[in-house]
Amino acid sequence: MTTPRDLFIVSLDIASDRPVERGDLSLALAGAELVDLLDAQAVSLEGDRIVPNYQPTIADRLLDQAASSLVREAPYESISDWLWRRGRDLSSAYLAEFEAEGQITRQRSRRWLLFQTTSTELVDTPDRRRADDRWASDEPVLTALVAALGIHDRRTPDTPSVTDESVLAVLDAVEYALEELATERRRRVGRLEEAAQNNRQRGW
Repeated sequence: MTTPRDLFIVSLDIASDRPVERGDLSLALAGAELVDLLDAQAVSLEGDRIVPNYQPTIADRLLDQAASSLVREAPYESISDWLWRRGRDLSSAYLAEFEAEGQITRQRSRRWLLFQTTSTELVDTPDRRRADDRWASDEPVLTALVAALGIHDRRTPDTPSVTDESVLAVLDAVEYALEELATERRRRVGRLEEAAQNNRQRGW
């Protein structure tokens, strides 16, 4: 299993006060991929730049795809640029991967006798149980990524914190990117509300 796969499972498996936005999850998944590439020593950081070290053989298809997509020429890519580029629709890619593997099913239900809806459910698999065990153990990196998404911050004063400076840099960049995305959403809502108010004033 990989950190992004664990994160994807937890994001679907753990009840939260609000659903996770696909854009938020995509950014966090890109950050999780980078953490795993750092752990595999496939990359290192020079400041905020991602420097490829070598092309590892990675069993996981999406993580291997991430490694293959690294910018391999100076001045290389910043962590922020990686998150936004690699994170584009990444949650949809993981959803499709899990469905293709049979780890997710879509349950149909009827509402008001006429309309059908579908809900996504995780299948009970060894991968799911391993991810749940990692989450239950308060593993620092997964806990930090989950908390950044606002799913459920279960950290306690006894929970070990992340100490690796490169991993911390990635986690900080994920949090900042999520804040940027939230700010942009608020701006869009504000523009829509302003446009609606102008239309009402004009009698439209």
